[in-house]
Amino acid sequence: MTLTPEMLTEEFHRRFGQRPEGIWAAPGRVNVIGEHTDYNDGFVLPFAIDRATLVAASVREDSTVRVSSTFSDGDVVVAELDGLAAGDVEGWAAYPVGVLWALREAGHPVRGMDLLIDSQVPVGAGLSSSAAIECAVAVAANELFAVGLAGPDLALIGQRAENEMVGAPTGLMDQSASLLGKKGHAVFLDCRSRETELVPLPLQDEGLALLVIDTRVSHAHATGGYAARRRACEVGADVMGVPALRDLSEADLEEASGLLDDETFRRVRHVVTENTRVQEAVELLRAEGPRAIAPLLDSSHVSMRDDFEISCPELDLAVDSSRGAGALGARMTGGGFGGSAIALTQIEDIERVGAAVLEAFAEAGFTEPVIFAVSPADGAARFS
Repeated sequence: MTLTPEMLTEEFHRRFGQRPEGIWAAPGRVNVIGEHTDYNDGFVLPFAIDRATLVAASVREDSTVRVSSTFSDGDVVVAELDGLAAGDVEGWAAYPVGVLWALREAGHPVRGMDLLIDSQVPVGAGLSSSAAIECAVAVAANELFAVGLAGPDLALIGQRAENEMVGAPTGLMDQSASLLGKKGHAVFLDCRSRETELVPLPLQDEGLALLVIDTRVSHAHATGGYAARRRACEVGADVMGVPALRDLSEADLEEASGLLDDETFRRVRHVVTENTRVQEAVELLRAEGPRAIAPLLDSSHVSMRDDFEISCPELDLAVDSSRGAGALGARMTGGGFGGSAIALTQIEDIERVGAAVLEAFAEAGFTEPVIFAVSPADGAARFS
């Protein structure tokens, strides 16, 4: 369930016996384009969405963290920061506790906290519900403990929590989008330099919407498929003699095809061509607007489906049926193996595209997807 701030405050009092010191919010994200490029030192173009995670928080005088959520049946997970090591916390609580652990590991004076989390970001949909939790907790702790970190540094804290406490080898994109997003804009992130730039993404002004098609096929980044793709990228970079695949251009692909086995070559080709697509998308958004990037969405999906092999029948059907019903461009988004697709659609076509996708899923015998529009929103901040 999704609670109002007043309801969240009352629920916090019921579970922890006191009122919270405040409520902080952090959005999920949609990646316009740039999949699996982040951990290859490449480029990504996400935006913060208008669906967020809220965390009600209070500081404790000891090192105990008590964390609960509206999706955990009232259970309270308890962890001790003193002596805590990477991997000690399991399940969803590893995300919020991991942030406090990472802040401590970085030398910041963080004590225990009581945390109650409520989220509008669908879990397992490829919209980075995990980073939304991390970033909401990060901005709360940053303020309550007067840590003084800026958004890019808090993104690194969230990434460390996910890499080391959760054990998911993700890059920096999700946290950067959640923390640095701005209404009406996408965040162009260079994952090597960590430099960011806001790029106009005026969807509504152009009569457009971005539909999210949540296939409800769950995925988990900590499972083998994601890690195997990352290892293949590292092997490809090593064989090609570069620090990361970011350092290869499309002109290098002919040489790579002769040095790498077919599977590793296709993994490399996806990352190299996807980096090009991100840069082209940024140029097109600046020069022509969002309608112009539609063909890049289509080619990105083909690359992920055929070269990186991270799609699934439900994602392919979401893309194909939305395009068949008039969407301008579509692709899967997120880490893959399930989650969501996005479809760039004219506002007047939203109902027709949505109905076509629902009909296609019903005919295929798939679970009914959840379809909704998202807009670029502001990043994490104090909510109340």
